[in-house]
Amino acid sequence: MTRAWTWSYEGYDADTERLRESLCALGNGYFVTRGAATEELFGPAHYPGTYAAGCYNRLTSTVDGHTVENEDMVNLPNWLPLRYRICPADTAPGPWLSPDHAFLTEHRQTLDLRHGTLTRWSCYEDEAGRRLSVEQGRLVHMGDPHLAALRTCFTAHGWSGAVEVESGIDGAVRNAGIARYQGLADQHLTGWDTGDERPDIVWLSCRTLDSDIRIALAARTRASAGRGRMPRPQLSSLQAFHSLVVPVTAEVPAVVEKTVTLYTSRDPAIDSPLHAAVDGVVLAPHYRQLRASHRRAWENLWRQAKLEVPGEAGGILRLHLFHLLQTLSPHTAELDVGVPARGLHGEAYRGHVFWDELFVLPFLNLHLPQVSRALLDYRYRRLPAACHAAREAGRAGAMYPWQSAGDGREETQQLHLNPRSGRWLPDHSRLQHHVGSAIAYNVWQYGQASGDTEFLHTRGAEMLLQIARFWAAAADWDAALGRYRIRGVVGPDEYHDSYPGAAAPGVDDNAYTNVTAAWVLLRALDLCRTLPEAHQRQLSERLQLDPEEPERWDDIAHRLHVPYHHGVISQFAGYEKLAELDWDGYRQRYGDIRRLDRILEAEGDTVNRYQASKQADVLMLGYLFSPAELASVFRLLGCPLDDDIWHASVDYYLHRTTHGSTLSALVHAWVLARVHRPDAWTYCEEALTGDVADVQGGTTAEGIHLGAMAGTLDFVQRGMTGLETRDQALWLDPAPLRELSKFGVRFRYRRHWDIDLRIRPEQVRIAVPASENPPVRVKLRDRSFALAPGTSRRLDLPEER
Repeated sequence: MTRAWTWSYEGYDADTERLRESLCALGNGYFVTRGAATEELFGPAHYPGTYAAGCYNRLTSTVDGHTVENEDMVNLPNWLPLRYRICPADTAPGPWLSPDHAFLTEHRQTLDLRHGTLTRWSCYEDEAGRRLSVEQGRLVHMGDPHLAALRTCFTAHGWSGAVEVESGIDGAVRNAGIARYQGLADQHLTGWDTGDERPDIVWLSCRTLDSDIRIALAARTRASAGRGRMPRPQLSSLQAFHSLVVPVTAEVPAVVEKTVTLYTSRDPAIDSPLHAAVDGVVLAPHYRQLRASHRRAWENLWRQAKLEVPGEAGGILRLHLFHLLQTLSPHTAELDVGVPARGLHGEAYRGHVFWDELFVLPFLNLHLPQVSRALLDYRYRRLPAACHAAREAGRAGAMYPWQSAGDGREETQQLHLNPRSGRWLPDHSRLQHHVGSAIAYNVWQYGQASGDTEFLHTRGAEMLLQIARFWAAAADWDAALGRYRIRGVVGPDEYHDSYPGAAAPGVDDNAYTNVTAAWVLLRALDLCRTLPEAHQRQLSERLQLDPEEPERWDDIAHRLHVPYHHGVISQFAGYEKLAELDWDGYRQRYGDIRRLDRILEAEGDTVNRYQASKQADVLMLGYLFSPAELASVFRLLGCPLDDDIWHASVDYYLHRTTHGSTLSALVHAWVLARVHRPDAWTYCEEALTGDVADVQGGTTAEGIHLGAMAGTLDFVQRGMTGLETRDQALWLDPAPLRELSKFGVRFRYRRHWDIDLRIRPEQVRIAVPASENPPVRVKLRDRSFALAPGTSRRLDLPEER
């Protein structure tokens, strides 16, 4: 259930508990902890997980006789444990209580999005009729990235006695959250040590096996007003706990506060993680003070990322924004991390960084540009690894990996498991070299939105030019066709990783890959022309740029091949020769065919034989580029693209896509908002509910889909407003849906903070806050004007086109 600023669940349901754990996770950009029950360490219904940004470790496994390496985001020691039981005055203690126990009579939990807290409330009644209600508040501090806390209040109803509480840190954790990864090595931690400091503090330290990251947590547990016996430490090699007994009566509830600190050896300005953790928890204030400063930090963050959408859609969007800010907060700007595709909320995709930043940074650029820059710096620091990978492949420039983690090498697995057939199959997704274009796109868009020319002319230019170099090296001249071609790649679709029966993987002339490669080459040429002379000289010397290279880039950018068939853009060369699938038959047999690739492989067939796509591929072009910019790129390529061709292409692939990725519905909603607006809401609704309704069938329990969540935010911010930041102006072309026809966004553009944009069915209003900055140039379709700081303007919109 959702309200404006809360997300609530009534009752306890073991079957959906792991889904709730993902959606009720709390974090601050430095680390995230799943919303797991504190009463259970691990079980079929529960998977407590704590993940620190950038904390990876590599392990070797044996799969079907093959030795494989995987680098995973590490599940860190669990700081949540706090269990309890009733201790009547006249009998022995009762059983340890939890939501799974038969004594549970009521349960609910509420996520407060405005203040970043999770409240769990349970009521138990034992065989003697003693009722105990337990209310627990939880936070992961947004102000101090190393702090977290629990406050648990016990209330006795009609009896007096005590509650025994065990609170501590569990180091006996593994990366065991993904069923299909079972059988792979999962023990990432070693070198455990435990101890206590003062009567109320215990600590645990350990390190990762291969990456040798040292980790330390300290926990302080106190009963309110000094009530109850002094906590007794219980230390073992893997666990550090406190045990305390707290009196409770019907009139006087018992309160236990647990405060935790987490540090790793990746943190700056500390002598050791253990000393920092212990010192931090000693100095930490009480829960009430922590909660107050935590709330202030969240209030400030919400001011920087304001989105006003009414109704149920607005509530879901606020949840999406909440999880985006928990994964990528202002603290991220101080870290060397990328955009984990599943947030810091679970172990799916091993915590790796894909191309999902393509759906994340456009939103952050206009709210937290310092975070966008930090995420691009992550890519820049791994540019040498990308250049090395290109050289190993016999290419120039930078070949960024499809999956990244710690050091920038390719982390894409070479085998993947089909759960339907139980077979391990070759994985060729590392051929998705279009990830390089995504990085270049984000470099350019960040520069346009932020005005950060210092970055664009230095690190940004270096990345963009090296990616352009790679595409130039990948393009081969086909004399018979009179065009350049890029062969042996995999596009965003992912279903098609080879031609039917082919000996080698990859397809040729994927339209998305080729068009975005051309766009990268064009932007590289723009930079070469506009860079200040000093930057040009330094960059040419650093990259050893041959004066003839830009000429080749220009030639390729104008003559890359884009295939067509039957009046539509072909997804890749030869796509039209593939068989048509019996769509109705497969839907009747299987119902949900989102993962058609797994269904066909289990039948002994392959999706490579069919005109069927996992997700938007050709249509991704309509997501990245406005209609005007896309038409301009095609015009420069000398390829036809008018409304008839584009509309026919949209319709063609719309009927051949299974939406096996949460990103697919988002892209289709974006494109249809411009092509056929009445159909857009169906896909928009699916994108909104992708995680909250777990549309993909169990995947959200393994971690949220961060790119899809951020993409829905950007769908409102840019998709329906037509907002572009280019040519030193704000461009607007509103396309509000009937179901989302009234909304407002507040964003940052260059030096202007809190520009207010409000869309109504027939009107747009834009206001620039007062400042000493120059006016903002605004272009609304065929109108152009300058808006001075401290002024606003309302403009009527023409009827829907």
